[in-house]
Amino acid sequence: MSVVLRLLDHKVRNVELEGLTPASVALQSLADLQRRKICCGRRSVELGALFDVTGKPDSGIIRMIGDLQHVHWIGAGMNGGAIVVEGNVGRHAGSGMKSGELQIDGNTGDWLGAEMSGGRIRVSGNAGHLAGAGYRGSVRGMRGGELLIRGDVGDETGAIMRRGLIAVGGNCGEFVGYGMIAGSIAVHGHCGARPGAGMKRGTIALTGRQEPPKFLPGFAESSPAGLTILRLLSRHLADLGMPQFLASGDVPVRVIRGDRVVDGQGEILVVREV
Repeated sequence: MSVVLRLLDHKVRNVELEGLTPASVALQSLADLQRRKICCGRRSVELGALFDVTGKPDSGIIRMIGDLQHVHWIGAGMNGGAIVVEGNVGRHAGSGMKSGELQIDGNTGDWLGAEMSGGRIRVSGNAGHLAGAGYRGSVRGMRGGELLIRGDVGDETGAIMRRGLIAVGGNCGEFVGYGMIAGSIAVHGHCGARPGAGMKRGTIALTGRQEPPKFLPGFAESSPAGLTILRLLSRHLADLGMPQFLASGDVPVRVIRGDRVVDGQGEILVVREV
């Protein structure tokens, strides 16, 4: 049995749940959890004033119910266990996550999984800008783990990404993989302008029936190399329940390398279904 947090008032704004993780909740009794202080705007309020709190805190699972689009930092810094959200969530969900699983059955705000280093985040809907990115002033974004988004994402997905996997089932905004250092990004739908700008290493795989965007001058067409990594990635995505790239067998693949402006050796694989 999980501990259940059911939002009492959907009109509430600017609620922050940073630090409320399965590991921290397990150390509290139900009564203590209900009295736990959280931030709501400029005020500090008890968790029980905003949520109906029931269940077993030491179960390792937190289930949250309600439209939480104005509730931020859900699952931030979590290290083990699971959080399941039935509804939309706000900004910074799963940021700094180290391990465990965060499942969101809805849409998310900006900075989803920012600078996460491990674990898995699943989103059934859309995500905002800067998913898996690094915060302003940081030198690295996502450092590991898996970020799986069934719907669309905004701009700068995977910016300054260092390790890990980001998979997008829908469309992606501009500057995907901006300043990417390493790791893998897979976009199944249409991709916005300037993918891989400033990337140093790593792989961006694009597929879909629409034409890919024009690439920046720092990228050049390269002869196709061994595509074993693409087949392994496609198989792994299928195992995770995400759209795969090579479902119909061998398909034409373009290999674009860059960004030479920063002496980058990254690759963008453009897969065209026929």
